Amino acid sequence: MFKKLSNVSILVLAVGLLAACAAQPAPVEPTSAPTEMESAASAASETVPMQPTQDEGSSMEMDMGGMSAAPVIPAGLAYTDGQEIRFIHTEVSDPDVAGLLSDMMSSPVIYVPSLADAPESMLAKVYVFKNGIEGMGPLGFQPDVFDNPPGTEGYSPLRKIVFVTWTDGRAPREIKSLVELQDAESNGELTTEESIVVVNMPFVTWPGGER
Repeated sequence: MFKKLSNVSILVLAVGLLAACAAQPAPVEPTSAPTEMESAASAASETVPMQPTQDEGSSMEMDMGGMSAAPVIPAGLAYTDGQEIRFIHTEVSDPDVAGLLSDMMSSPVIYVPSLADAPESMLAKVYVFKNGIEGMGPLGFQPDVFDNPPGTEGYSPLRKIVFVTWTDGRAPREIKSLVELQDAESNGELTTEESIVVVNMPFVTWPGGER
């Protein structure tokens, strides 16, 4: 009887020990510290900036370079060969005309007296109307008429001013080409008067081309 009780007691004790062991949590393996390379990679992934768009990149380059937008020279409207063109005034040989053009375009036109010494071979012509149809020309009438646009043999940015006056009693109309102007002059509808004023007037747009 004593031997059986001892075996039972031993069995109960063993079961109790097994239950206690099962209730305890499994030991946790200690984690190793991250390596230097892993730390650097993690930091880099957290601090990489978003790539700028193309527009933002251009803006950043402009800001970093300290560059400002280029000034814009206002362009005038005129005619050549029956078509509209655009041009700019940059310098002129007469101080009064320089002031007039500067005020008209709200942009400085520089007085350069030596332009008047340019040989005739370097000059083309611009026809400026002194009366007739009101418009955006420098004297308040129709736009100027240019001869020899870019691409023709006589083109030059240097232009001698030729004044155009409609004859009294004749009905003025808008002239858009040198041929029209010469026909009207031949018919006695208008007269022309060549001046000594030279203006630097490069084209911006012209028939079949532009800058």
